[in-house]
Amino acid sequence: MRFKPYKPVSAEFSSDKQLKQAIKSILGYKPGNIYLYHLAFLHKSATQETHNGIRINNERLEFLGDAILDAVAADYLFKTFPTKDEGFLTEMRSKLVSRATLNKLSQKMGIDQLIQLDGSSSGTFRSFKGDAFEALIGAIYLDKGYDFTRKIILERIIRYYFNMDELVNQEVNFKSKIIEWSQREKKQVQFNVVDEVGSGYKKQYIVELQVNGEIIARGQDYSIKGAEQNAAEKSWQKINVENIDL
Repeated sequence: MRFKPYKPVSAEFSSDKQLKQAIKSILGYKPGNIYLYHLAFLHKSATQETHNGIRINNERLEFLGDAILDAVAADYLFKTFPTKDEGFLTEMRSKLVSRATLNKLSQKMGIDQLIQLDGSSSGTFRSFKGDAFEALIGAIYLDKGYDFTRKIILERIIRYYFNMDELVNQEVNFKSKIIEWSQREKKQVQFNVVDEVGSGYKKQYIVELQVNGEIIARGQDYSIKGAEQNAAEKSWQKINVENIDL
């Protein structure tokens, strides 16, 4: 299928030539199908509608890029840490591809400067920078294929912007994040131990996290603190990745 170009909303990066130069400066290569990259930076707040009613924005590319990024990150971590278990690899992948990480990465790389969105909406969509990063990965994949995209992620992104030793030692306190969020949003948050399973050294605690009396997530671990962190992480995922309005 051949994509037809559309007239971009933003004048700053309106020409194909300007956008190609920006991509080359950031990632070191010239795009082929420039339409895909215009689309990657078109936020839903600046959605365009075609003559036949199709609404155009970067959400579909974001979905695709998220899957590609997860696959490349999992493969990289599996090979980089051959003796580590599933729990470690899962936690490391979460650190690599979390919405907070991708938002910061988008700024560091200058990707955020290319995003086309309704200026009045910039404070409303907290994850629009990370969303555009994922959409860009989706655009690279459709333009150049999986092997090329994997090379870009590994050599132009992970190698330049991540220190694995620091990432291993980085602790993410999701309970603190949830408490800070609740204070900012004026929500009442409670962590309640609701059950215990097993006995002796195999005993695990089950904790429910409630927001304004509504159960949002459950966590399970061998310590109450660990179960609280587990529940908080699941809730944080719902708030910041799934964009559930609590």
